[in-house]
Amino acid sequence: MTTDARGFLTCSGWIKNLQTSILVFDIIQYFLLLNHQLIPLILDKVEFHPKVSLFFSNYLMGRKIHYLWNNFISSSFNVDVGVDQGSALSSILFALFISPIFHIFEKRVKNLEILISFLLFVDDDLFIFQEKSLDKTNTNLFVATTLSSSY
Repeated sequence: MTTDARGFLTCSGWIKNLQTSILVFDIIQYFLLLNHQLIPLILDKVEFHPKVSLFFSNYLMGRKIHYLWNNFISSSFNVDVGVDQGSALSSILFALFISPIFHIFEKRVKNLEILISFLLFVDDDLFIFQEKSLDKTNTNLFVATTLSSSY
């Protein structure tokens, strides 16, 4: 996450006479956690074309890994979670995987009348709160953080 993005968000709040609180967080080991079986379900739920769902299912099927340590090479293991961190599709898979979680989270905080914005940079993310009072942004930040811990 760049300092430029945080600075821009803070300055844009000042222009509107708003105080800004930002929570920057990192989803640890995200690339290792992505469940391959969830992607087709998510794509079907949001009504992507079946060919898109099939493409990602095929991309994630039959993946294998082996470990190399010094001169030892293990036999291959089937892998049904995770994606290659350097893959061209990693960011797309992240967005597909994480979007429903943030959608539900956003609904919950809006039901509490908390104004929130999100910026997602693969596994480095931001919650942004802007209000007239710094106390209000910090209270919203605390409530959202408490709520998000249930995920």
